[in-house]
Amino acid sequence: MWKGWALSLALAVLAGVGLGHGEPPGLVEGLAVALLLVLAARRPGPLVLLLVVAWTAGGVLSARHAELPPGLSGVDLAVEGRLTSVTPQGRLTRLVVEVDHCRPLAPGRLPCNDLERLRLNAYGAPPMAAGERWALGVRLRPPHGLANPGTFDYRAWLWREGFQATGYVRDAPPPRRLAEAGVSPQRLALDFLDAKPLPERAARWLAALTLGADQRLVDDDWALLNASGTTHLVVISGLHVGLAAGAALLLGRGLARLATPGRWRLAVWPWWLAAAVASAYAGLAGLEPPALRALIMTLVGLWVASGRHAPGPWQGWWLALALVLLLDPLGAWQPGLWLSFGAVAVLILIWQGRPRPRGWRGWLWGLVRTQLLLAPAMAGAVLLAFDRLAPAAPLVNLVAVPLVGSLMVPLGLLGWLLAPLGPPADLCWWGFARLAEGLARLLETAVAWLPAWHPEPALGLPLALALLLLAGLWGLPGLDARLRLVATLALALLPALWRPATPAHGELEVRVHDVGQGQLVELITANHRLLYDTGPRFGSGFTPLETLWPAGQRFDAVIVSHDDVDHAGGVAALEASHRVARWLAPPGAEVAGEPCVAGRELERDGVRFRLLWPPPGEAGRVDNDRSCVLEAVAGPHRLLLTGDLGAAGERRLLSEVGGPLALLLAGHHGSATSSTPALVAALAPRHLVYSVGRHNPFGHPAAEVVRRFRDAGACQWSTALDGALGFRLGGAGLPTPQAARASARPGVDCPRLAVESPP
Repeated sequence: MWKGWALSLALAVLAGVGLGHGEPPGLVEGLAVALLLVLAARRPGPLVLLLVVAWTAGGVLSARHAELPPGLSGVDLAVEGRLTSVTPQGRLTRLVVEVDHCRPLAPGRLPCNDLERLRLNAYGAPPMAAGERWALGVRLRPPHGLANPGTFDYRAWLWREGFQATGYVRDAPPPRRLAEAGVSPQRLALDFLDAKPLPERAARWLAALTLGADQRLVDDDWALLNASGTTHLVVISGLHVGLAAGAALLLGRGLARLATPGRWRLAVWPWWLAAAVASAYAGLAGLEPPALRALIMTLVGLWVASGRHAPGPWQGWWLALALVLLLDPLGAWQPGLWLSFGAVAVLILIWQGRPRPRGWRGWLWGLVRTQLLLAPAMAGAVLLAFDRLAPAAPLVNLVAVPLVGSLMVPLGLLGWLLAPLGPPADLCWWGFARLAEGLARLLETAVAWLPAWHPEPALGLPLALALLLLAGLWGLPGLDARLRLVATLALALLPALWRPATPAHGELEVRVHDVGQGQLVELITANHRLLYDTGPRFGSGFTPLETLWPAGQRFDAVIVSHDDVDHAGGVAALEASHRVARWLAPPGAEVAGEPCVAGRELERDGVRFRLLWPPPGEAGRVDNDRSCVLEAVAGPHRLLLTGDLGAAGERRLLSEVGGPLALLLAGHHGSATSSTPALVAALAPRHLVYSVGRHNPFGHPAAEVVRRFRDAGACQWSTALDGALGFRLGGAGLPTPQAARASARPGVDCPRLAVESPP
């Protein structure tokens, strides 16, 4: 029975997730008709599966349509809700709020009753604690993030975490506490732990390992764990819940053997004890999605291991997947879910049909073999999910997995069990602290020798597939040894044979990165790489440039158009993490470098670059009017970047830039102070890009500028709507842009993806 039901249930759940995400026309009507047909046929099995499809599709659909309406963006709202997370960061406090009530402060606005979960910033907030209920005045906006290929998708993360809006807490009306935090076992345990004289890192790791409080981990912890490929060991996972259940099962079966020596193998209560302990442990961790997922997998695993009318390993795998997604349909977009289930699938594959190891040598070889076969599979999966590889992970995990699983977790949990006794708990946690410090030193040494590697985006997918194939070659039973060796050698040659795709001689690749309200343009020829501007630095100190590339990049030249923080905000991050051979900036600018003066020319790989502005002797102008203006010519195509040059400068520039352009970056982000009718008519660009932030407070691009370029026949794009944009200039035909974010809105005289920025 379970063979059919487990797989069918999982496929029904996955079908519902896919239908809810794709939202094909007539989905609701089609499900209703199918339900009527199944009811008429009186088939209970198909009826259950259809209800599962409808349930999961409805969960995904409701998440897709629960976001803050655009009409409430930037509107003052009164929110009452419970704080589920409070993270101080200097003057800034990050809040996660579960909303109970919401209403607009101004009459006549749309209702906001559907909001359930918010991510807020509070500046200079009063003392707050998780679990408290507060009344807050907030300004919100729909979930949004920067869209650049190969980078973290903040918008997708917000969606899969269930946030319907982000925003900040207003000073008026002032925040008001409505109720104190209720009793929480995890909070009481954390307060108890804070009173113990443990080293800071050991206390953080103990809280994460035993209580699921991974919010206690700091950025340095995450960086070390990610670089060493050991993140799974220090947060609540199936390993830890499984260890708790296994310890309880061994204890229960030992007691059963003492109580009923002749029938201890038939005793059922030890299995129920293991399930209860696993449930209590996951509950102590707050039953957040990772802990809930680990609990479900552990409970199904106990059932499979018990052999009492249980499904087999693979059917248990399908059943656990179905139950996890039934409870949390958005989990299908969480990489952690697929990494967890992928690891279990590999373990089933490499151990199914093999005898249990015997003796310490057998168990040692079993551990080494498991890690060697699991490492390439997990490395490929992590590369697909996070665009990074941890070369140290296979060797480190050979030591870290038994150290954490056999010593650190048991010592940490034993300390909690003995906490009422005082000194015995302190002794357990002293041992945990020593082991934690030793593990940290091991990870730091391994990462120093084998640091994390971020391969080129184009190499990521083939390398990940090669690692997954390698794991399959050695994990699948029955394959010929010669085939395995030959295929392994062929896969090992892939990185050596791979060559990144670069522009040909005379071609120019232009990447207008999505950096919010600011500007950063990357110009790549066959052998050279230049930047025009470095993007903004926000009030919180965040610099989008830091998210675009791993450290250690080399740029042949960086041109900073002028000193405004939305153009030069990334200079410090660029200097700290990358290598720049040559800096250019307007005379008198704060950026130290060569003067950016009209008339300077250089040629790189058949592409000609020419500075058109500012002319000599213009150092006294305001920043915008001193903007460096760069022209690039690649074959038949011309590109013009004007920074924030105003109307007066544009008029003087017209004598230098006659004729149509293939690509123009709108001056001053599409502000009405630039892009005069004379300039638009003279340049007649085929493609125009606005580098702007979504919902920016300046109203960029201005309505009259959008209409002006539309009347001139320009194909208009916006980083706020399309994300990062890529163009290849220098070919025979017109350039075809590549947008990071597909848009459903039609463009102006542009096929498919082109989008006219709204007025």
